[in-house]
Amino acid sequence: MPAQVNESLATLSDQLILVTVLLYLAAMICYALDLAFGRARTAVAVRRRELVGAGGPALPESETGEPGPEPAAWAARAGTIGVVLTWLGWAANLGGILTRGIAVDRWPWANMYEFVVAICFAAVTAFLALLTRQPIRFLGAFVTVTAALGLGFAVLFLHVQAGPVMPALHSYWIAIHVTAAIVASGLFILAGVCAILYLIRKDERPSVLPGKEGLERIAHRAIVISFPIWTFAVIAGAMWADRAWGRYWGWDPKEVWAFITWVVYAAYLHARATAGWRGKAAMIISLVAFGCLLFNLVGVNIFIPGLHSYADVP
Repeated sequence: MPAQVNESLATLSDQLILVTVLLYLAAMICYALDLAFGRARTAVAVRRRELVGAGGPALPESETGEPGPEPAAWAARAGTIGVVLTWLGWAANLGGILTRGIAVDRWPWANMYEFVVAICFAAVTAFLALLTRQPIRFLGAFVTVTAALGLGFAVLFLHVQAGPVMPALHSYWIAIHVTAAIVASGLFILAGVCAILYLIRKDERPSVLPGKEGLERIAHRAIVISFPIWTFAVIAGAMWADRAWGRYWGWDPKEVWAFITWVVYAAYLHARATAGWRGKAAMIISLVAFGCLLFNLVGVNIFIPGLHSYADVP
């Protein structure tokens, strides 16, 4: 007998995801105000103190601009409000996932819509977790807009009604394999955002963004944490495939692109650890890996038929 769907909870889940999009967009605006009006002059002042402390010359006015007043208090408060709104959006995102799962009595990432919603949640979770340990509030605008765009894409183009799934997905392996893939993907997204900002930042002059070295360090740490989790996800997927289809590896498009993604991220870590690659070259490799990840997560299910075509793309 197919599981009954709790339509009230399913509707509530859809509504919570829409609320999440609005909260993330509101948080993005607050972060942007903080970056634009509350942090730029602070960055100049910090850079000036660093140079003086190192015995170097003070920055010329052509680079620092007029000292002007201290950052506006309202702009600093906007950044704090952005953090609060991000936590509220995170809670709404979590509520949307939980109510969807309870409504259908299964793990709520069995199709593309649910998977993308969970990945956006994982990306914001990674940002908030790091924010409790490191001063990375500057990433808030970029992470929240990425999550809002991802959720908007899921709602507009991937949404399917809550319902039962095919028998192959009724397995405890979905909790192991897919959860690991979601967690790793969220961290990879954070690293990808840092890599893009690294390439956008043209020089080391004072900016609302940290220096290139700081951006590269954050990206590298995120990849170092997520790579073994992605490795585990690939291995768990092979074990699930053996249970479901009687073989560990069959060169299905999803399997191939998961492996390609693993290889490119491994190449990034290997080049950085053994050849000492740093800077632009390393960031470009990480972005190539990030592109492979996005195609594996979304493109394969939409454009390439295979054993993983049960993703219910409308």
